[in-house]
Amino acid sequence: MLVHEGAERNAVIDRRLGCSLAAIAGAVNAAGFLEVGYYSANMTGNVSALATGLHEGRFGLVASCLGLIGAFVAGAVLSTVLVNAGRRRGLPSIYAWSILLEACLLGALGLVDMLLPATPRGPALAYGLSFLMGLQNATVTRISGARVRTTHMTGMLTDVGIELADWFDSFVHRVDAGSLARTRERLWLHGAIVVSFTTGGIVGAFLYGWWSAFFLLLLAVLLVCLSLPGALRHSGMRASGAAVSGDPDTGEKV
Repeated sequence: MLVHEGAERNAVIDRRLGCSLAAIAGAVNAAGFLEVGYYSANMTGNVSALATGLHEGRFGLVASCLGLIGAFVAGAVLSTVLVNAGRRRGLPSIYAWSILLEACLLGALGLVDMLLPATPRGPALAYGLSFLMGLQNATVTRISGARVRTTHMTGMLTDVGIELADWFDSFVHRVDAGSLARTRERLWLHGAIVVSFTTGGIVGAFLYGWWSAFFLLLLAVLLVCLSLPGALRHSGMRASGAAVSGDPDTGEKV
């Protein structure tokens, strides 16, 4: 799921990746709201809250929203820098390593939630979770060619509406079989991601309410399980390929 790009990807791979990470994003979003009162993945809402705060003169709210937006963008920037560096070096597992980084940082936030007192814990969780959602969304956007976004449900629901309209239109106007199949494929992909994000949010709200920091640690473990096989397998393949192409005594290319 986290190593194939471009023509190597298909609808099944995109759907598995999108649904898995969207469910985790929904859970993180719900947990963040329960803990600090902000949605870590909902930048549309945070931009709207920023505008409302400016209108009402609530400059504390404005500063918080600016911090959340900045953290989300910073996560996307880091993901893109890592992916670009990995692609220049011919490292197909760079996407898996990016999600593995997200897992490690999410585990660290779980420890923050567990160990720190309330005053520093709230901002650390709010900005940290937003940073991770930006990192995840950018990673998935790049590997899927922008077909999949795991935190941007406004765009996904817009796509669902467009694809539903195209599908309904096919009952009235003749459409070639290939176009209809692609419409159904995209509808199934985007609809499944929306359902996964919603389900993850529901489960996350209940489990974070019961388990608190331990739930963030559980999500970190799930991300490790998703990313580690691709990271290790393809890094190993690259190392093996370099060894085959080199001289067995000197290690130099022949």
